[in-house]
Amino acid sequence: MCRLIGYLGNSIRLDELLYKPEHSLYKQSYSPLELKSGIVCADGVGVGWYDEVGKPFIYRNTIPLWNDPNLEELSNYVESTCTVGYARLAGIGESLNISNCQPFRSGKLLFVHNGEISDFQQTLYRPIRESLSDSTYRLIKGMTDSEHIFALLVQMWQSYPDCTLFDALCMTLQKLTELASKHDTSFSANIIVSDGQAVVAVRYAYRTQAPTLYWSSDSLKHPNQVIVASEPLTNQNWTAFAEQSILFVQPYSLQPTISLLERFAPIGV
Repeated sequence: MCRLIGYLGNSIRLDELLYKPEHSLYKQSYSPLELKSGIVCADGVGVGWYDEVGKPFIYRNTIPLWNDPNLEELSNYVESTCTVGYARLAGIGESLNISNCQPFRSGKLLFVHNGEISDFQQTLYRPIRESLSDSTYRLIKGMTDSEHIFALLVQMWQSYPDCTLFDALCMTLQKLTELASKHDTSFSANIIVSDGQAVVAVRYAYRTQAPTLYWSSDSLKHPNQVIVASEPLTNQNWTAFAEQSILFVQPYSLQPTISLLERFAPIGV
């Protein structure tokens, strides 16, 4: 399982999220406290951010975060109001190449995922691909279940241009639940996705348990920031996501909306 982070708020340098906190993403990569499926996240690192006009950028590497001096240099310089990132623990059989590294990007969307589809190659690999348009299908460059979930999200986002990012993610989870039920498998999906204007984060699973996820919004010390992370970055002001819950936050109104997703039953199968 990977370690995730997402941020929306006033402009800060990337090192404020990746390196400086006492339990930063950097530290979580080699000394995680709540990682259940491994010991360290040594299989890659990635960060995505938006510049001052809302253009998304990504940095990805296949080496461990703790062994990446280029990212440390970059994070001391780049500032952004919206950021997502992760430290990778590859799934069984997944190769260590750049195509399998997150964040994934399409248009203005940036996406990171922690979790897995059980027996992905034998269960939902082809069903997900068969659900995609030709243009969305061609977005897939790697072999991970994470990228296929992202492609399904892009499909929903493009198919319903008037829907919100919140709605698109909900429809994606609904479709995954239906496919998992039909093909008798399970999945977990902790996801953080942004279009540069809003951040949506979810802790969700079907027939299994989702990894941990937390959010923080300190109205006194940092009233213009919301952070989501697999593990708390500090010892204060963090709230655990409930099972099957989703957070939605927009700029200039940084009061997260938390909703439960109990309505996602497998229907139509």
